[in-house]
Amino acid sequence: MTSFWSIWVVVLTLACLVLIFGLLVWNLKNYAGVEEGESCGHQFDGIEELNNPLPKWWTYMFFATFVWAVYYLAAYPGLGNWEGLGQWTSSNQGIKSLAESKQAVIDAKAAGKTVQLDVEMRNADEKFGPLFESFAKRDIPDLVGDEKALEIGQRLFSQNCAQCHGSDARGGQGYPNLTDTDWLYGGTPAKIKESILNGRNAQMPPWHGALGDQGVKEMTAHVLSLSGRKVNQKDAKAGEAKFAMCSACHGADGKGSFAHNLPFGAPDLTDKVWLYGGSQRAVEDSIAKGRAGVMPAWKEILGEDKVHLISAYVYSLSNSK
Repeated sequence: MTSFWSIWVVVLTLACLVLIFGLLVWNLKNYAGVEEGESCGHQFDGIEELNNPLPKWWTYMFFATFVWAVYYLAAYPGLGNWEGLGQWTSSNQGIKSLAESKQAVIDAKAAGKTVQLDVEMRNADEKFGPLFESFAKRDIPDLVGDEKALEIGQRLFSQNCAQCHGSDARGGQGYPNLTDTDWLYGGTPAKIKESILNGRNAQMPPWHGALGDQGVKEMTAHVLSLSGRKVNQKDAKAGEAKFAMCSACHGADGKGSFAHNLPFGAPDLTDKVWLYGGSQRAVEDSIAKGRAGVMPAWKEILGEDKVHLISAYVYSLSNSK
């Protein structure tokens, strides 16, 4: 925050502490005009008010909380821009990349700072690392029959993958359904793990510049016809003549790169599975504007052992025990 707002927070906070301390001290003195334990001369519904002091336990507790508040504000960040005497922070701030995050962890440790998130991550690695390592030594098909392994894999999936693929792994527009048998890069255990470890980058270029409006319309008609859709046959015939520009990735038959053992991840156009929607407009958008979806690589974020468990869980979704 700016210096102005930092000073504003500091002044208000310290003023409140001074006021609270003043009220506490003021209430310890006898201002009633009568001796302690004597009547103040008031009765309410037959209950007489006596001039009794604050209970000792209450007074001591209030002083203790006041001392704790002063200590806490001095030791920990939060009082404006004050970083705290204890060199403690909940997490490294201002991180914009994985490389910056890793460097921040190293810098904080070298400076003797206590970063709570880093501490918890190290403790978790020490506690659960051996468990992940033991699972990583087993083949993925073997883990499919291990309920504990799949439970851990599902939790890791929910924490890291569900944001895109959904909690049920059925995906959505632009995000693949992981519960069916339609795989752009292969659905074997090795290929699934490879996809999660290294990520995937879609590389379908936009074709509007080369085809124009009419060409995109014709190509769309041909693509839709490949999956048995009713289309304008004249447009589909014209689109078929232009399909050579697509066959390098999708294959001459449109069955996709996986069917032809190609590394591009181009989808099968002859089935009824559409990653970005199968309506005429959606297909036109895909052809005209291209698709550049990105799945991040998780190797450096989670480590290979955790990825191994996620791979086993994902593999189990479309493969029975």
